[in-house]
Amino acid sequence: MSWTTTDIPDQTGRTAVVTGANTGLGYETAAALAAKGAHVVLAVRNLEKGKAAADLIARRTPGAEVTLQQLDLTSLDSVREAADQLHAGLDRVDLLVNNAGVMFTPEEKTKDGFELQFGTNHLGHFAFTGRMLDLLLATPESRVVTVSSIGHRFGRIRFDDLQAERGYNRFTAYGKSKLANLLFTYELQDRLAGTTTSALAAHPGGSASELDRHLPGPLKLVFAAMSQDTEAGALPTLRAATDPGVRGGQYLGPAGFMEMRGAPKVVSSSRRSHDADVRRRLWTVSEELTGVTFDLPPAA
Repeated sequence: MSWTTTDIPDQTGRTAVVTGANTGLGYETAAALAAKGAHVVLAVRNLEKGKAAADLIARRTPGAEVTLQQLDLTSLDSVREAADQLHAGLDRVDLLVNNAGVMFTPEEKTKDGFELQFGTNHLGHFAFTGRMLDLLLATPESRVVTVSSIGHRFGRIRFDDLQAERGYNRFTAYGKSKLANLLFTYELQDRLAGTTTSALAAHPGGSASELDRHLPGPLKLVFAAMSQDTEAGALPTLRAATDPGVRGGQYLGPAGFMEMRGAPKVVSSSRRSHDADVRRRLWTVSEELTGVTFDLPPAA
């Protein structure tokens, strides 16, 4: 069965925080939620670009309730400051969409010295989710949706070299960060047992966005030929965020060939993403690296 934005239930009275919402998949996610009545917080690194995105949403949906929050996931100080500011302005968070990310970047470090892709895509979102957890837990039926990728399938978690200091490969570093997104989601869902908050993951398949700017030319052409637009690429995230029929711990992606395009459905993830020992160890290491702990019991 197909699923489109017309299937999104009314979101009036709900608050959604979407990271990386000024462009691409994040923008389409935020715009669709705002069009259904949600108060959407665009959590963005660049406030000027965020303002342009908010203005565009307002033109598409007159009366849309959209606010801006500066958030730089490459800085744990920025993550803490953003969470503090959101706590001062919000009394509930129904939906946290961990969408922002980088892909196939040249070797670089975050402001805290982490490998850029792992530090941004996983550690930044891990810390942000942990700091927003109390608002999520205080909101009945809230959800955390983290955007992963088909690329998680070539990822490996090597705890003896998490920061790729022994040799950097942009493709394996990306795969590691996206595998970490899934390990985090599944562990978080288990730890949320006994609450009404749930954790899900989604991937856009092949979706043409600014993320592919670091792809080599020939690969970019192949990727473009198999990709769908960002509006379609956002549908798995939107379904994970709003469909009453999905449940915590599920992973959604396109239904088409190789999960590159098509209507969103529940899909499977790699065997490595379900390794309970690895996900628990990654959780512990992530707490140590970020200094952020979750007020939740360990997974059973």
